[in-house]
Amino acid sequence: MSAALDPRPLTGEPLALDLLNTRWNREGVLQDLLTGTDGLAVWLAANALDDRFTADATTLRHLLRARDALKKAVDGSPTEGAEAVDAVLAHGRIRATLTPEGPGEIPEFADPAWGPAWLAARNYLELLTTAPDRIRGCAHDACVLHFFDTSRNGTRRWCSMAACGNRAKASRHYARSKET
Repeated sequence: MSAALDPRPLTGEPLALDLLNTRWNREGVLQDLLTGTDGLAVWLAANALDDRFTADATTLRHLLRARDALKKAVDGSPTEGAEAVDAVLAHGRIRATLTPEGPGEIPEFADPAWGPAWLAARNYLELLTTAPDRIRGCAHDACVLHFFDTSRNGTRRWCSMAACGNRAKASRHYARSKET
């Protein structure tokens, strides 16, 4: 798998949700980008992290832990999710800095292999601070993808109108035409 080829149907979401979207359904079969370091390299490159972090087994192990923690936080128990995300966040910190441009922040990690996992967990906190009600799972029953609703009125329901939204519309149309 080359770093330039990202097979996922939904990319470009905020880092935390993009990590969740490393699992997706294709024709009823669950796919997983993070089954090895090649997939990790694809994910790091897709999120412009490949110049800062290494696609190795340790980084992959930590990233999978973060993905499981985020899944618990977004789709599961708030208590379990909070504990799991906090366990990932314990591996890094923000150092306040002053730059010529003004105040800044630099993430620091005792072990750089925790960097991508920590950044994804930290991004989830930022999303919760910005608009927690805009963190959504796709409304299609068979879809496991997540998105951050940036629509003006906040009513987006599908990961993609071209895929899941269209399937739902076609399904409703078929059901109506069968009734008549």
